[in-house]
Amino acid sequence: MNATWLALTAAAAFGITAALGFWLIPLLHKLKFGQTIREVGPKWHKNKQGTPTMGGVMFILGIVIAALLCLPLCYAQLGWETPLMLSKVFGGLLMAVGFGAIGFMDDFISIRKKRNLGLTEKQKLALQFLVAGAYLLSLRLAGDDTATTIPFFGSVDLGLIYYPLAAILIVGLTNAVNFTDGIDGLCASVSMFVFAALGISAALMNMAGLTLLSAAAAAACLGFLLWNLHPAKVFMGDTGSLFLGGMAAALSFGLDMPILLLPLGLIYWGEILSVVLQVAYFKHTGGKRLFKMSPIHHHFEMCGWSEYKICGAFCAVTVLGGALAVLSVLYGV
Repeated sequence: MNATWLALTAAAAFGITAALGFWLIPLLHKLKFGQTIREVGPKWHKNKQGTPTMGGVMFILGIVIAALLCLPLCYAQLGWETPLMLSKVFGGLLMAVGFGAIGFMDDFISIRKKRNLGLTEKQKLALQFLVAGAYLLSLRLAGDDTATTIPFFGSVDLGLIYYPLAAILIVGLTNAVNFTDGIDGLCASVSMFVFAALGISAALMNMAGLTLLSAAAAAACLGFLLWNLHPAKVFMGDTGSLFLGGMAAALSFGLDMPILLLPLGLIYWGEILSVVLQVAYFKHTGGKRLFKMSPIHHHFEMCGWSEYKICGAFCAVTVLGGALAVLSVLYGV
């Protein structure tokens, strides 16, 4: 992988995302696209009421523009990849944009109705499975098979069951990332390290397109953090979190190793699992709570942890998971 193209792609994604904040945040203020804070959330979050949301548009544009500018130029110099790999790169990017569009609709409806709920759960899931299905169909038409690589075990062909399992994993991950977006800087910082690990894994496997796309995603998250760290000047909204979930899924499937999402997504899975456990425990015990509040980052808030401390601890867990994923690729593939 040419380091020059890697640096240029990352710099473009970072620069575009960071620069867009100077234009988009005032525009969101002007349009009164402010976040509605949940009544059941931590009381001190009420201070964030009205903070502009839908800021995920910043890094979506940063990643897409950087990818469309740098990838064709890189391929022209280094040689084009196979049709299947091109489908994984550009089809994966399109899938992420599709999830971002669903998030945009959800955010827009919630803003118009001045409440924290936009699309219904059934509407969101139906649209998400539609986007995931279209992505998987594009891979199939490009010549992809139903095999997946498991480090240290090799390629495993799952047959037709691969497609429903893949769709469930993609949608599940995307919603898990959405649950991670609850305090300033958390989702963007955790995702930055996820994309960095995926980029290193792609580089080890000599997949240029996926390496550049991962670098763009990681750098764009960093650019967004300039505006999103506590106290946040803008929130990513469902627009951003669903896009990031779709991007993480696309990159892992592009590597033919969605199993990497297990160590890489420790925080994501912990967030959504805490919600499931909280609801189940509440119903089973007649109103008792397993956590002080869910998702799990709110539990730590209620325990007195600052937003900076939570972000730092969750990022540390993600770095460890990322290291495990990279070592699995390095020695197990």
